[in-house]
Amino acid sequence: MKRGTPFMKPLLDTLRAGTGYLEKHGVEEARLNMEHLLAHVLGCRRLDLYLRFGEALHETDLEKLRGLTKRRAEGEPLQHLLGTVDFLGLELVSDHRALIPRPETEYLCDLLIKRYGKAPPARVLDMATGSGCIGLSLATAWPESQVVLADISEEALDLTRLNTERLGLTRVQILRSDLFEKITGSFDLIVTNLPYIPCGEIPALSREVQRDPILALDGGPDGLDIVRRFLTDAPAHLPPSGWVALEVGHDQGHATAEHAQSLGFHQAEVRADLAGIERFVFAKRPLSE
Repeated sequence: MKRGTPFMKPLLDTLRAGTGYLEKHGVEEARLNMEHLLAHVLGCRRLDLYLRFGEALHETDLEKLRGLTKRRAEGEPLQHLLGTVDFLGLELVSDHRALIPRPETEYLCDLLIKRYGKAPPARVLDMATGSGCIGLSLATAWPESQVVLADISEEALDLTRLNTERLGLTRVQILRSDLFEKITGSFDLIVTNLPYIPCGEIPALSREVQRDPILALDGGPDGLDIVRRFLTDAPAHLPPSGWVALEVGHDQGHATAEHAQSLGFHQAEVRADLAGIERFVFAKRPLSE
């Protein structure tokens, strides 16, 4: 090495050092986080890193990586730092404007796609759409369905519009509505991931979750205030064969199904996510509507 040439750590050493830094700051899965950040900086796939461990980072890349690593250590979500998240094969922009799309919600969409098979619902409403992850994934899977995406937050809808444009799904309808306030017509399927965190539990949530909009988290004293409003108003927008599908909290599935039944919904069932947590509720419109 020539005199005056700065020593440059191999990529693997940089990865190890960053992992240790994140671990000291309480970041779970620190190694995986660092791999994602490093791949993001280098513009490659995470798995490609294993073929490049002997390389050294350019100073400009190293400086960018330091900044991202510091922000991750301070609790900024990985998805916000990367800018996008994969959801059922769709690349969606993810930032502070809406709830980060999560694997549980991805599994709910997968359940619905398999449930309807080759006979998808003609009209679908994604209530409290946030980033648009549910409605856009269903619109992609069901190209003949009419899909409406609604949310009370204009910021969230800006993100929904961005993701819609990126995916080229110009046929979906996007509108601002406080639950069913501005919704007209009926839908064969209304699917929703409403705010369901009890307000008293929000201060104890992880640093990352607290970066999500409070509007997307706060479900009132027991977490089910908005869910109950939704179930009360939904029947007026369902045909006789219409269904609702909800994602709720880890201990709210059966309480939600029982409340739906008390309102006249029938064939109510609770389904578990991949971790065995019963958080999905499916129910058919009340017969009396």
